[in-house]
Amino acid sequence: MSRSLPYSMADLPYDNAKFRHRSLIKVIKNSVLFFNIRRWCKQCSAGKFLILLLFCGVGYLVLAHNRNNSSDPVTVNVGTEEGRSFFTDKNGRFRNFWRKQPRLPPRLSPDEMMSRNKTASGPDWKARQTRVKEAFIHAWSGYRRYAMGHDELMPISKRGIDGLGGLGATIVDALDTAMIMGVDGIVNEAGTWIAENLSQRIDDIGQVNLFETTIRIVGGLLSAYHLSGNGHFGGSVSTGPNRDIYLENARKLADHLILAFTLSPSAIPYSDVDLHGRTARPAPDGLSSTAEVSTLQLEFNYLSTLTGDSKYKIESMKVLEHMKTLPKVNGLVPIYIDPRSGEFSGHNIRLGSRGDSYYEYLMKVWLQNEGRNLTYLHDMYTEAMKGVKELLVRKSVPNGLVFVGELPQGPKGEFSPKMDHLVCFLPGTLALGATKGITKEKAMRENLLSFQDLENLQLAEDLTKTCFEMYSVTSTGLSPEIAYFNMEGRSRTIHSEEANANSRYADDIIIQPADRHNLLRPETVESLFVLFRITGNPKYREWGWQIFEAFEKYTKVESGGYSSLDDVTVIPPPARDKMETFFLGETLKYLFLLFGERGIIPLDEFLFNTEAHPFPILRSGV
Repeated sequence: MSRSLPYSMADLPYDNAKFRHRSLIKVIKNSVLFFNIRRWCKQCSAGKFLILLLFCGVGYLVLAHNRNNSSDPVTVNVGTEEGRSFFTDKNGRFRNFWRKQPRLPPRLSPDEMMSRNKTASGPDWKARQTRVKEAFIHAWSGYRRYAMGHDELMPISKRGIDGLGGLGATIVDALDTAMIMGVDGIVNEAGTWIAENLSQRIDDIGQVNLFETTIRIVGGLLSAYHLSGNGHFGGSVSTGPNRDIYLENARKLADHLILAFTLSPSAIPYSDVDLHGRTARPAPDGLSSTAEVSTLQLEFNYLSTLTGDSKYKIESMKVLEHMKTLPKVNGLVPIYIDPRSGEFSGHNIRLGSRGDSYYEYLMKVWLQNEGRNLTYLHDMYTEAMKGVKELLVRKSVPNGLVFVGELPQGPKGEFSPKMDHLVCFLPGTLALGATKGITKEKAMRENLLSFQDLENLQLAEDLTKTCFEMYSVTSTGLSPEIAYFNMEGRSRTIHSEEANANSRYADDIIIQPADRHNLLRPETVESLFVLFRITGNPKYREWGWQIFEAFEKYTKVESGGYSSLDDVTVIPPPARDKMETFFLGETLKYLFLLFGERGIIPLDEFLFNTEAHPFPILRSGV
């Protein structure tokens, strides 16, 4: 029996809501408005409160956004045609409340923008390369018409001069350029002249400079010999005389030039040779240029390889072996050396004239032989580049151009912010030394670059920009022979009307009145070519094209040839009336290769001597 309840509800007016009949509306009302909300509120936390606040805020923004758009005269009819509908557009479709913000294009640097500009509307580099080829033909036509057989053309005077001894330097310097460009007519003309005249000239000519004759004539002949028997370029291999003519003349000339080595009392050769008298002598001041005596080895080494006669290599390599033993300043050397004592003379340190190609050939001779038993050259180069960065590299003000200055009195003297255009060879040498001729992408992928290589490659890119700005800062777009860079306390001497109004570096670069001439030099376009081949960055091509257009506009002589300029800061610039041989042998060659296919004369198979004559790297079987 169940127990009774402790209390009784019999007399109480109790209405049990649980069992009383209720309408559906009341059920929903009681459940939603009272029970669920009351229970949710009891369990409410700060997080739930913030969520509720968030939804309220979003709703407010949607409504506010709609009101703002409705007040805009451009968007007044977003809803119905009267603009009053909130939920639909004028076509009766539900409106999109969550309008996406317009996507902005990515902010790229100028270099990245240029790198991505590879659309069909981009530059036609084949056509631009053809323009360079046409310029070469125009330069040759003036030389052939007015100066054939002479060293150089004076295009304004329409005559030739023999400032390099009279060996027809322009002919030999331009020959391999014509081969690379595929200008068969010029190859035939130049080759025929060499076959008929050069040997006799070698016997009859008097004094010549050892350095200039080696890099231009011997180097040009050896390059022509190699290219005329190989298909590494776009020209024909069947034009011109028998290729042995080139090697025979190179050997005959070298047999005369070697007297500068054998007649010197030291390992340092004399600077001048009398070809007819078969003797050699020092320069009038008794000194030789450091760059000149150390920029003969690529040519003589390759000649020994081709002829099988080691005497050329032995004599030329004695110079570098001796220089290895001499005292240096952080790897840097003075620009003069005495062939009588074999010692450096003076304290002037610079990478411009008389010093430049010493550093270039340390690297290139090592690469030419693939480092075989020549590690001391790589060590000398490495130490020298560290010295350049420690003692010679500075930044200009106000815009921070990186440049290479000089130490006229040595490391204890005052630093000079002077930089020759000749120094613009350095970026190409640094880049070549960093990757050994392969692309940066491949070197990175194969983990071949050391920290120092990467540092040198960055310096190469910085210096290449500076060399280009030396062009763009002038009103003609052509570089002066020498520039000074603004440092604290120095005032500019180029007037605003003489500077390019579009250049931001007019206050960084100082051009003295005596330095405003342009000799059609190749060093900047050489580095543009090397940097483009190694980095693949198309800005180097664009810079090269700007330089070429400036040459075309201000140096071209309508009757034939191109002329050096006396002053690049004024328009029109006065002509200097001389076309240097290196304009055909180097400047136009590098521009042609810069605009062409990257597989022509590949940098991991060829080395360019300091006059832009390509030699093959000496691998086994070459």
